[in-house]
Amino acid sequence: MTIEWCYRARDHLGVLSLSGHLGTDAVPRFHGAVGWVLARGAGPVVLDMTGVRGWSVGGQVAVAQAARRLADAGRQLELAAIPADGSLVPDADHPAVLVHCDLPTALAAHRAGSQEHREWRTAAWPGVRMAATQG
Repeated sequence: MTIEWCYRARDHLGVLSLSGHLGTDAVPRFHGAVGWVLARGAGPVVLDMTGVRGWSVGGQVAVAQAARRLADAGRQLELAAIPADGSLVPDADHPAVLVHCDLPTALAAHRAGSQEHREWRTAAWPGVRMAATQG
């Protein structure tokens, strides 16, 4: 099982939303999404985990690594709605990660309205209708 992701770039803030289980098998796809985020947008990145059903230790390590990658690019990672089955405890080599109880709280902390400027997502992102293929 893998994850689906959706990245919304706003003025000086990015929101990377995940859906599924962030396990070891999903880490390469997650790292790819973080690369996408690094190439687009600016400012802090809120990792919205509202749709994440759970995460493994490997997934937690991947999030800590993402915080480092973003920090190296001058951007901060913040979490929203982490799964109840774990918490992120980065070691001393990783930057501190601010955790918000949910996405609206994270957006309010940045005074970010609902205006989306650009959006990218995986094809199977929940709520996206796929056009029927005609043969």
